Amino acid sequence: MNIGIIGLGLMGGSLAKAVKRYGIAKKVYGFTNSEKNKKDILDLNLVDELVDLVTLKKVSDVIILAIPVDAIIGMFPNFLDIDDETTIIDMGSTKEYIVKSIPEKIRKNFIAAHPMTGTEKSGPKAAIDDLYEGKTVVFCDLEDNANLHVNRAFRIFQEIGMRIVVMDSDQHDIHACYISHLPHVISFSLANTVMSHEDPKSIIALAAGGFKDMSRIAKSSPRMWSDIFKQNRKNLLASIETFEEQLQSAKKMVEDEDYEALEAWMKKANTLHEIL
Repeated sequence: MNIGIIGLGLMGGSLAKAVKRYGIAKKVYGFTNSEKNKKDILDLNLVDELVDLVTLKKVSDVIILAIPVDAIIGMFPNFLDIDDETTIIDMGSTKEYIVKSIPEKIRKNFIAAHPMTGTEKSGPKAAIDDLYEGKTVVFCDLEDNANLHVNRAFRIFQEIGMRIVVMDSDQHDIHACYISHLPHVISFSLANTVMSHEDPKSIIALAAGGFKDMSRIAKSSPRMWSDIFKQNRKNLLASIETFEEQLQSAKKMVEDEDYEALEAWMKKANTLHEIL
């Protein structure tokens, strides 16, 4: 099949590499609005050909949307003229708002997917060979899709080495919030807390592995993550409240010098990695 990818940064560029490497695509087409990225995309040989959107729709059996979540919704009017045989797969980090926004005319074509992988880097040069291998992809609300499109989506992601999980979009957004969206809020908060308290020279001199690990994802794209936070606002606010309760518990134990309780609280946190 011919695969067209809209957005060729970390996610889209890495997918282009994967479908070419595993021989899934007869030809890979790309589309980007970024004039700045076009040279990098071609120099890196991420796609066989960069085309305009009209051409991409005509030549692609499968269209992948690897762009920020608000931009995914903004793309919908462009797909109202596709035929019943064209599969559209979005790879956004939120699902419920996107699914509810899909025009009825293309609902059977549209697969709501979220590959649970990524790095803090962005742009075509961030694309890597093995981003998807051994990772999980979540498909949502498949009962509203035609079998042709479900089968294509399963084939693509299974053949690039991903494990498939199926769930409702509202449940996805709750789970994704706690394991992905909340950690990003925390990382951005930590980075801003340190920046407001320490001078840059002290940060450079003293920052060790723990701080670097926790602040790494604060390098992620602000545009992309502000869109995600907006679309998953309700769940994000609930998760922040839960996190604040844990911080308050830790604060009180330190204030009360109840270090035995503090140690037990930390031991409970240790058990997470037994699950992972």
